[in-house]
Amino acid sequence: MSKDTTKHPCFNKKSAGSCGRVHLPVAPKCNIQCNYCNRKYDCVNESRPGVTSGVLKPFQAAEYMDKVLEKEPRITVAGIAGPGDPFANPGETLETMRLLNERHPELLFCLSSNGMGILPYLDDIAELGVSHVTITISAVDPSIGAKIYAWVKDGNVVYRGEKGAEILLDRQLAAIKGLKERGITVKINSIVIPGVNDHHIVEVAKVCASLGADIQNMIPLKPTADTPFAEIPEPGRETVLPLRKEAEPFIEQMTHCKRCRADAVGLLSDDQSTALCGTLQACSKLKPLEATMARPFVAVATREGLLVNQHLGEAKSFQIWGESETGGYRLIEERQAPQAGCGPKRWSELAATLKDCRAVLCAAVGETPRMLLEEHDIKSYTVDGFIEDALRFVFEGGDINALKVRRAGIGSGCAGGGAGCG
Repeated sequence: MSKDTTKHPCFNKKSAGSCGRVHLPVAPKCNIQCNYCNRKYDCVNESRPGVTSGVLKPFQAAEYMDKVLEKEPRITVAGIAGPGDPFANPGETLETMRLLNERHPELLFCLSSNGMGILPYLDDIAELGVSHVTITISAVDPSIGAKIYAWVKDGNVVYRGEKGAEILLDRQLAAIKGLKERGITVKINSIVIPGVNDHHIVEVAKVCASLGADIQNMIPLKPTADTPFAEIPEPGRETVLPLRKEAEPFIEQMTHCKRCRADAVGLLSDDQSTALCGTLQACSKLKPLEATMARPFVAVATREGLLVNQHLGEAKSFQIWGESETGGYRLIEERQAPQAGCGPKRWSELAATLKDCRAVLCAAVGETPRMLLEEHDIKSYTVDGFIEDALRFVFEGGDINALKVRRAGIGSGCAGGGAGCG
């Protein structure tokens, strides 16, 4: 479907009075800590990134989107902006985009990220039809970045100081390049912090523009309690306007930002976050529709039909087991797994294949497939031992941790690279 990309109110000021946006708060975790950010507090009267009145699972976000469009049909953009970072929560982010693509393909899709974890998912977001991405870059010099970021987390390793800032910057610049190669419109959010980077913010504009970024949004620091920058005064127009004017020859400047919450909804000039707060919270309590359906079977990833000994991602087929009328368990059939290498789509297809199964037993499973299967009410259990022993725990109850795989990481026979069962 061809979409009118001019209907994004944040990227096109002319549409701000007639087109609205909704931020779906499905990404609670973050992979960096900025010295101006505190996500602890939530006040419905406060508008700033990182604030939300609730966190949604992907299927809940899809239901919430339906209700939002009923009440505010002028919404043209669905986005994810936290309250953490979309790509510290890639499974939730991509599944939400997939569900929206199925239900509302006419909407523009938008993501707002710090850029740290986005690179492995560039093809995924392009395939899902994401047309606009915002990357927050407030420094292109690691010595300045070290003053802005308390730490940067890369996998399980936390970096501080200039090393952390350098890793983050490398990812951010590569993200701009990769997004533009895929035809995605890129906005750069830059936080103007007096005494820290205000002398440097025009250099951010130059560097990002050289990589193809389309527009820059200079956002004045909003001092927030219990942060290292809590005592730095918010810069006024007399500081920000000259910086925008100096940077404008290099990159278009956004001048109508509202510093949106992670659950912002409505027109930029008529935010409905307070009015729809109850709707969001009600949706956050919804349970999957599949939970009410009978699921008599369990799927098993096995090489020889005796042991649970295959990684979910390497299984080419699954044995389907059910309870026997005479007691014990019986093998119902064997089902082929979806083709490897299809990203999140593969796990959605697997969920459809196993729609009558309450659980899948395997030797190891990545976070993304685990989450996507759980969205369809299919539990993933990593176990090590005989199939019948594991089935007994699933069907009859008990502590399945007794059969948990004790080795860390992916299975020893897995051909994958440990990047999440793609």
